[in-house]
Amino acid sequence: MHPHSPAATGLTRRGVLVGTAAFAGAAATATAPAAEAAPGRPARATVFRNVRPYGAKRPTDLVAVDGLLTSGPAPHGAEVIDGGGRIALPTLVDAHIHPDKTAWGEPWVSRNPAGSIAEYTEEDVKLYHALRTPLKERAERLMGHAVTRGTRAMRAHADVAPAFDLAGVEGVGSARRNLRHALDVEIVAFPQHGVIRTPGTRELLEEAARTGAVDRVGGIDPIGFDEALDEQLDVVFGIADRHGVGVDIHLHERAATGLESLRAIIARTRALSLQGKVTVSHVFCVPGLPGRELDQLAAELADAGISLTTVAPSSDLVLPIDRLRAHGVEVGLGSDGVRDSWSPFGNADMLHRAHLLAWVGDARLDEELEAAFRAGADGGARLLGLAETDLKPGSPADFLLVRGECLPQILVDLPQRDLVVRAGRVVARDGELTGR
Repeated sequence: MHPHSPAATGLTRRGVLVGTAAFAGAAATATAPAAEAAPGRPARATVFRNVRPYGAKRPTDLVAVDGLLTSGPAPHGAEVIDGGGRIALPTLVDAHIHPDKTAWGEPWVSRNPAGSIAEYTEEDVKLYHALRTPLKERAERLMGHAVTRGTRAMRAHADVAPAFDLAGVEGVGSARRNLRHALDVEIVAFPQHGVIRTPGTRELLEEAARTGAVDRVGGIDPIGFDEALDEQLDVVFGIADRHGVGVDIHLHERAATGLESLRAIIARTRALSLQGKVTVSHVFCVPGLPGRELDQLAAELADAGISLTTVAPSSDLVLPIDRLRAHGVEVGLGSDGVRDSWSPFGNADMLHRAHLLAWVGDARLDEELEAAFRAGADGGARLLGLAETDLKPGSPADFLLVRGECLPQILVDLPQRDLVVRAGRVVARDGELTGR
């Protein structure tokens, strides 16, 4: 989940991170035909009246029919919801989060000093046994909270290690089932304790993939932490190839070490024809690369169909999203850990995370603030293979309603999410989940 550094009692999480490797304001409604209703079933339709897409000056109606927006007249009997002049914005996608570790909603946890991945994983185990609320309930609580803040989908990493067996995968899987009306979830079996250095982990990864409990298998710092580059990647990519799942590897290694691991990942992706199914998270070896070297690496990543994720931890570790996108590399934005043993911070609020992305990137212009929002709304959607939500013809009816002036102001001020809509249905109101 987090980067490797030499053990140093008292180091902060940030210290570990550093030490290791628009719509142009025009109101619109969708004009494409909505999805057809099942034979014999009336269309499910809702009219969201008096809303301002992207902060348009003149309010309009958004008509949702069977999960899509349409410009056609709403079917007879459609529900009508008055938006009260609120701004409509697409909901967001969390491309990297660890809901199994969270102490969100639990009594306050005082954290112990830790300074390396090994020490932090020991703290993970202690917290896992200390928390009284079952993992599946904690995960569902956090994932439901994410929905109320405007998240429509997430890629959830769940620890897989002998210390937990598959409890994380099972708990997040339970939460996914219970929230399926409001949230799309991909699950990654993540070997936080290492694939090779912790006996029994590879077997658990294999079981998780074989049983269909996960969508992807993960890895972590093959050189810096596992100290077994080829062996770890052979295990992870072999499981993915045998069971038809994707890959998402945490790579915190810096400089030449990180680039060596990244190029080994590129080579295996090509060799196994896994283009479009591999993601590398954090990728701290990429920020700071000279322009020509960055362009060359980006071209290699794009050619291999490898996507990346960032969690915007600091200005020197956030990925150069625009430049990577210019080469065709998809980049998603994520929350990472939320109030876990690694850090007391985090809130699973992707609008806030986009705010942080803009902050560490020193965004100042409206278009820079809007780009940060788009990283949270569109980048992760592309990673998860979801249709982008743009409030245009045929767009998924996935949006949130907030009071404000315009998108840049909303990203800066972070107003309450008054209404969250998923597939045309209200799934959260005033910060609380609604009925299913």
